[in-house]
Order: sequence, then C-alpha cells, then structure tokens
Amino acid sequence: MIMATVGLLCITAQSGAAPNAATHFDANSATAAYIATLSPQAVARSDAYFEGGYWLQLGDLLLTLLVAWLLLGTRLSVRMRDWARQRTQRRWLQSGLYAIQYLLFTSLVTLPWAAYEGYFREHQYGMSTQNMAGWLGDQCKLLLIGVLFGALGISVIYAVIRRADQAWWLWGSLVVMALLVFQAVISPVYLEPMFNKFYPLADGPLKQQILSLARANGIPASEVYEFDASRQTTKMSAHVSGLLGSAQISLNDNLIRRGSPKEVKAVMAHEMGHYVMNHMYKTLVDAGVLIIIGFALMAWVYRAMQQVAGRRWGLGDISDEAALPLLVALITLYSFLLTPVQNSIIRSMEVEADAFGLNAAREPDGFAQAALHLSEYRKMHPGPIEEFVFFDHPSGWNRIHRAMVWKSENIDAPDIRAYDASHGAPATRGDPTVD
Repeated sequence: MIMATVGLLCITAQSGAAPNAATHFDANSATAAYIATLSPQAVARSDAYFEGGYWLQLGDLLLTLLVAWLLLGTRLSVRMRDWARQRTQRRWLQSGLYAIQYLLFTSLVTLPWAAYEGYFREHQYGMSTQNMAGWLGDQCKLLLIGVLFGALGISVIYAVIRRADQAWWLWGSLVVMALLVFQAVISPVYLEPMFNKFYPLADGPLKQQILSLARANGIPASEVYEFDASRQTTKMSAHVSGLLGSAQISLNDNLIRRGSPKEVKAVMAHEMGHYVMNHMYKTLVDAGVLIIIGFALMAWVYRAMQQVAGRRWGLGDISDEAALPLLVALITLYSFLLTPVQNSIIRSMEVEADAFGLNAAREPDGFAQAALHLSEYRKMHPGPIEEFVFFDHPSGWNRIHRAMVWKSENIDAPDIRAYDASHGAPATRGDPTVD
C-alpha cells in the first residue's frame, strides 16, 4: 500500500530522459497504483453498497408485483375505477381521477421500502446528509409532481388507447416518448430547483476554464451553475442539460468542495461530451424502440391474461383503467428483464463521453482521481459478466485504465509533462514502486 502510494507520486525519470518517457510509461502499473490508494476497508464498503443495489432492483420488482396483486386480487382497483366513474361522465377525467387514487395508494404502500432504500440505507453507508424531515419533504414534492404529471400522462395514454383501438400500443408509445421529451425540457428549469438551490458558480479561473471548454466545443452556455446537493448527499455530480439548442451547465457543491480543479475540469468535459455527442437524443430514440417493443408485448400478454383472470379481477379490455396495476406490473417486469440491455446502451454512451472528456480536458490524472471519489458508491473492479449485467457506467478500474492508456499515448505532450513535473509522475516501468 505504502510503496504503491509512493509509486503514484514519485518522478521516475529525469528531465533529460523525457523524450523516451512514452516508451516506459505503463498504463497497467499506473492503474494499479491508483487502485492501491484505496484501503481494503473502503473497497469492501463500496462493494457492499453497490452489490446491495442488485437486491434492491429485485426488491423493487417484487414490491411492484405485490402491489399489483393487492389491487387486483382484492378488487380495490375496480372500486377505485367505479368511484371515478361515479364522479363524472367524462372519460378523460375518469382516467385522471383513477390515476390520482392509484398514485396516492402506491406511494403510501411503498413508503416504508422507499424510506429504507433512500434514507436509512443511505445513512448506513454515510451517503446521506439529510434528516428525516428533509427527506420526507422531498418525498412530498416528488409525490406532488408525480400526481400532477402522472395523472395527466395516464389520462392522455388512456385517451389514445380508446381512440387507436388495436394500434394503441404504437400510438401509446409515441405519447410516452413525447412525455419523456417534455420532462427533459422542463426538468432543469422547473423541477430540479424545487429540490435544490441553483446559483452562479463563483467567478474565478475554474469557472472561466469550464466556460472556455464549453465555447471550444460549441455548447451555447454563458453561465455555470452550482447547486447545493450537500444538503442531501455526499455524492459528487454534474450535468450539461438541454434540448433544441439550449444548454445549462450545472455541478453540485460536493464536486466543488471535494474535487481538485483538475477533477472538476475532467468531470465537466465528460458531461459536455454527452451534450456534444447528442446522447440525450440517442437515449430518447433507444428508449422509444424499447417502449414500442414493450407496449406491443404488453398488449399481447394482457389479452392472454384477461382471458384467464379478467373476470375474477373484474377487468374489461385494455381501455379499462382498473387494469393499470397489471399493465404497470408487466412493463416493470419487462424493464427488469432488459436490465443488461438498458445498462449496456447507457454504458456505451458513458464510454464515448469518457473518451470525449479525456480529449477535451486533457486531464487523465484528474479523471482518475474523480473515479476514485466515485468509488465510494460504485464497485471499482467487477467481473466482466457482472459489469455487463449491472453497470450502467464503466467500472472505476476501466475508467482509470482508459485514462492511463490515454496518458501513455500523450506522455510526451507538454501539458502532460508539465503536470508530471509539478505533481509527480505515476509509476511507468511495469511496477508501482520507486525506481
């Protein structure tokens, strides 16, 4: 551990040997030296936290199926539908009234699980800085947003189902995609400020470097915003959001407080990569394909299940709002089974953004140091199958290794040599020890 740390910080070549440095720099040893700076206790804690998330995904699925069984098996869903129909003759409003009941009921029933998942477990691992009152306050805001937009979205989808008949799955998919675009547009401006305060980042060299990086890559932003995520979590994060020619650069105060300027620059270059490479649009297209397939399967499965259990549960055709718990259960199961596919789609974009960020910021060591910070809640070195199935980002080891490979290919560049001369070069000769 000590020797690896020394190896990470030592200068292994005299200035006269600099022209041959690229020959001697070893990306594998440099990666190992970075990984070795993590204590065994920190690695074990990170692994336990991340691996526990696998079971949380299964728990989310089982809870969704349990709630659906409760609503359908007791015919509570039918009574909720009948109550809505008794209040109005307008079909779209009936759908909305049913949706409000459904969303309130499911939120209440799943609150204990949400509290464990989002509050108690986060405190157990030292990730949360929020007290119970603050957490419940945020949950109330989420519930308000969910009821408002959820009721509207469900009403629209059921209106499409009634009008489109057999082709409802196609038109319903398009509606869901439109709602996702709407959410992406309004979220940075109207929804995120409900949970955190956004304010201009303090003027200084770091802000100017971020704006310069944005201008150099064609991002139309004239301000950098900081937000107070530290009131909720210790995690570092940032994003460059916007569609249709708009852009907002935001980073949380944890990143500013805990990360070095080079880490911040590396992280922001990565986030800018998502924007420049149109990953938001690609994500929407990929999600749209999966949604269309999922809705088509859901239409087929629903017809089969209606014949078997529709009468027992009191359900009509697909336009019957009382069937919503069954539809939610089916789409949740579909999404769970597609976890490796969805994660692989996102992970491929993260790899692209990593490559963009390394080339744009030219901060391989800052990128590696940021990956070490993220190791607090992301497993650093999973097996290949584990990473394929469960990781929606590249593992920390892969990210550091790619950064060191990039550095090995640019080791003779003046800026990289200047960094190594002023901070100490990582190990370069095949083992993380002092030469």
